[in-house]
Amino acid sequence: MTKTVNIKLVVALLIVAIVWGTTYLGIRVAVHTIPPWFVAGLRQLIAALILLIILWRKGELAWIGWKNLRRQMLLSSLMIVIANGMTTVAEQTISSGLTSLLNSLAPIAVFLGSVAIGLQKPSWKGFIGVIVGFSGVAFIFRDGLSELLDPNYQTGIICIAIAIAGWAGGTIYTKKHTLQSSNIFLDLFYQFAFSAVVQLILAVCLSPVIAPARWSIESLGAVGYLAVFGSVIGYFSYHYALKKVSATEVSMLSYFNTVIAIFLGWLVLDEVITIDLLIATVLIIAGVFITNYKKPARAVTL
Repeated sequence: MTKTVNIKLVVALLIVAIVWGTTYLGIRVAVHTIPPWFVAGLRQLIAALILLIILWRKGELAWIGWKNLRRQMLLSSLMIVIANGMTTVAEQTISSGLTSLLNSLAPIAVFLGSVAIGLQKPSWKGFIGVIVGFSGVAFIFRDGLSELLDPNYQTGIICIAIAIAGWAGGTIYTKKHTLQSSNIFLDLFYQFAFSAVVQLILAVCLSPVIAPARWSIESLGAVGYLAVFGSVIGYFSYHYALKKVSATEVSMLSYFNTVIAIFLGWLVLDEVITIDLLIATVLIIAGVFITNYKKPARAVTL
């Protein structure tokens, strides 16, 4: 019997694999002339407005209750305000390729955090993956320790570390408190709206120079791209794919994000790709794969 191909699922998986890889380039272009917190805040504001229109036209715009609102605010704080916001700040001072590569360590951070709080059992396979992944980080910095003396470079690395912690914290919270959502778009609307308010307040408070007149068309276009494709379409595709296949299978495709981001950084922004960076990429992706890979369960036949 021939198995039919779910075209919508294939498209959703391709979007997760490719579009999210391009967002690092989009962020790098956006922060070239726009302060990073404004980039993050405007991105989520546009995304929230798009979802507002979609929900209103479908008659699905509704109050979600205080309990669910608090949950969405917490997730938004960890995974959007902190993770996305600090990633955006980091790309002011470090390349899009390096940002994506370091961010790919997030699943390893999730594993370590889950083990630490007893949510997941420790395993030799998991710790081997951690060692392999962090050996990739060692390759990144083995000949560039002098760069860590640069305050701007230090700031970028610290921001990425905070971003990874935020994403891992949100992921662990989601794993620990599993709640089925009846309307993912509605939850995302509240997350985007909350993060937009917080990030725009941070933008006003933390941006030394705002000067909207200096914001280039390219940077503004990148913010629009990040909002439409990175936030709305990307998240929708991710959640659609999760309904059809396992989270592990979807996360496997996210490994392409790093490769795409590094390639686009080299192609469009002339970012340098060294042998050490390529070795680090292989090691980190291998470490994440080893840590998270699970053999598919065999079907039992009677």
